[in-house]
Amino acid sequence: MARILLIDDDDFFRGMLLASLHELGHEVTEASDGGEGLARHDQDKFDLVITDLIMPEKEGIETIMTLVRRAPDTRIVAMSGGGRVSSKDYLNIAARVGARAVLAKPFTREELQAAIAKAL
Repeated sequence: MARILLIDDDDFFRGMLLASLHELGHEVTEASDGGEGLARHDQDKFDLVITDLIMPEKEGIETIMTLVRRAPDTRIVAMSGGGRVSSKDYLNIAARVGARAVLAKPFTREELQAAIAKAL
Protein backbone atom coordinates (compact mmCIF):
# COMPACT_ATOMS: atom_id res chain seq x y z
CA MET A 1 0.00 0.00 0.00
CA ALA A 2 1.11 3.60 0.55
CA ARG A 3 3.79 5.25 2.68
CA ILE A 4 1.89 7.96 4.54
CA LEU A 5 3.03 10.93 6.60
CA LEU A 6 0.30 11.69 9.17
CA ILE A 7 0.36 15.18 10.72
CA ASP A 8 -2.04 15.94 13.59
CA ASP A 9 -1.52 17.64 16.96
CA ASP A 10 -4.22 15.62 18.77
CA ASP A 11 -2.40 12.57 20.16
CA PHE A 12 -5.59 10.57 20.71
CA PHE A 13 -7.03 11.23 17.25
CA ARG A 14 -3.65 10.66 15.58
CA GLY A 15 -3.36 7.33 17.39
CA MET A 16 -6.82 6.21 16.25
CA LEU A 17 -6.11 7.27 12.67
CA LEU A 18 -2.70 5.58 12.78
CA ALA A 19 -4.36 2.30 13.81
CA SER A 20 -6.93 2.58 11.01
CA LEU A 21 -4.25 3.31 8.41
CA HIS A 22 -2.19 0.33 9.60
CA GLU A 23 -5.30 -1.90 9.39
CA LEU A 24 -5.72 -0.72 5.80
CA GLY A 25 -2.16 -1.89 5.09
CA HIS A 26 -0.36 1.45 4.96
CA GLU A 27 3.06 2.28 6.40
CA VAL A 28 2.69 5.43 8.51
CA THR A 29 5.10 7.99 9.95
CA GLU A 30 3.67 10.43 12.50
CA ALA A 31 4.24 14.12 13.19
CA SER A 32 2.54 16.24 15.85
CA ASP A 33 2.55 19.57 13.98
CA GLY A 34 3.36 21.11 10.62
CA GLY A 35 6.96 21.96 11.49
CA GLU A 36 7.72 18.38 12.51
CA GLY A 37 5.83 17.12 9.47
CA LEU A 38 7.88 19.26 7.08
CA ALA A 39 11.10 18.05 8.71
CA ARG A 40 10.04 14.41 8.34
CA HIS A 41 8.97 15.05 4.72
CA ASP A 42 12.42 16.51 4.00
CA GLN A 43 14.08 13.40 5.45
CA ASP A 44 12.06 10.69 3.73
CA LYS A 45 9.87 9.90 0.70
CA PHE A 46 6.12 9.51 1.16
CA ASP A 47 3.35 8.59 -1.26
CA LEU A 48 0.84 10.72 0.64
CA VAL A 49 0.62 13.36 3.37
CA ILE A 50 -2.51 13.50 5.54
CA THR A 51 -2.60 16.68 7.58
CA ASP A 52 -4.88 18.37 10.04
CA LEU A 53 -5.49 22.06 9.39
CA ILE A 54 -5.89 23.52 12.89
CA MET A 55 -2.61 23.00 14.76
CA PRO A 56 -0.25 25.04 16.95
CA GLU A 57 3.20 26.01 15.74
CA LYS A 58 2.77 25.58 11.96
CA GLU A 59 -0.86 25.12 10.95
CA GLY A 60 -2.12 22.99 8.08
CA ILE A 61 -2.71 25.57 5.33
CA GLU A 62 0.83 26.89 5.75
CA THR A 63 2.15 23.31 5.84
CA ILE A 64 0.32 22.44 2.60
CA MET A 65 1.59 25.57 0.86
CA THR A 66 5.17 24.80 1.93
CA LEU A 67 4.91 21.17 0.81
CA VAL A 68 3.55 22.18 -2.60
CA ARG A 69 6.24 24.83 -3.02
CA ARG A 70 9.05 22.38 -2.11
CA ALA A 71 7.64 19.36 -3.95
CA PRO A 72 4.78 20.25 -6.33
CA ASP A 73 3.89 16.60 -6.95
CA THR A 74 3.12 15.98 -3.25
CA ARG A 75 -0.20 14.23 -2.79
CA ILE A 76 -2.08 15.69 0.18
CA VAL A 77 -5.30 14.94 2.07
CA ALA A 78 -6.41 17.76 4.38
CA MET A 79 -8.69 17.15 7.35
CA SER A 80 -10.38 19.50 9.78
CA GLY A 81 -12.98 19.58 12.47
CA GLY A 82 -13.24 23.34 12.23
CA GLY A 83 -12.42 25.98 14.77
CA ARG A 84 -13.60 29.57 14.88
CA VAL A 85 -14.54 29.17 11.21
CA SER A 86 -16.42 26.14 9.84
CA SER A 87 -14.36 23.16 8.75
CA LYS A 88 -15.86 23.51 5.26
CA ASP A 89 -14.20 26.94 4.87
CA TYR A 90 -10.81 25.60 5.95
CA LEU A 91 -11.15 22.56 3.70
CA ASN A 92 -12.08 24.70 0.68
CA ILE A 93 -8.96 26.80 1.25
CA ALA A 94 -6.85 23.64 1.60
CA ALA A 95 -8.17 22.35 -1.74
CA ARG A 96 -7.35 25.65 -3.42
CA VAL A 97 -3.75 25.65 -2.17
CA GLY A 98 -2.93 22.05 -3.07
CA ALA A 99 -4.82 19.34 -1.18
CA ARG A 100 -6.08 16.68 -3.61
CA ALA A 101 -8.77 15.48 -1.19
CA VAL A 102 -10.38 16.80 1.99
CA LEU A 103 -12.08 15.21 5.00
CA ALA A 104 -14.35 16.88 7.53
CA LYS A 105 -13.90 15.42 11.03
CA PRO A 106 -15.42 13.17 12.15
CA PHE A 107 -15.20 10.89 9.14
CA THR A 108 -15.77 7.20 8.50
CA ARG A 109 -13.23 4.61 7.50
CA GLU A 110 -14.88 4.46 4.09
CA GLU A 111 -14.53 8.23 3.67
CA LEU A 112 -10.86 7.94 4.66
CA GLN A 113 -10.29 5.20 2.09
CA ALA A 114 -12.05 7.22 -0.60
CA ALA A 115 -9.95 10.32 0.15
CA ILE A 116 -6.73 8.30 0.01
CA ALA A 117 -7.76 6.72 -3.30
CA LYS A 118 -8.66 10.14 -4.73
CA ALA A 119 -5.36 11.70 -3.66
CA LEU A 120 -3.23 8.83 -4.94
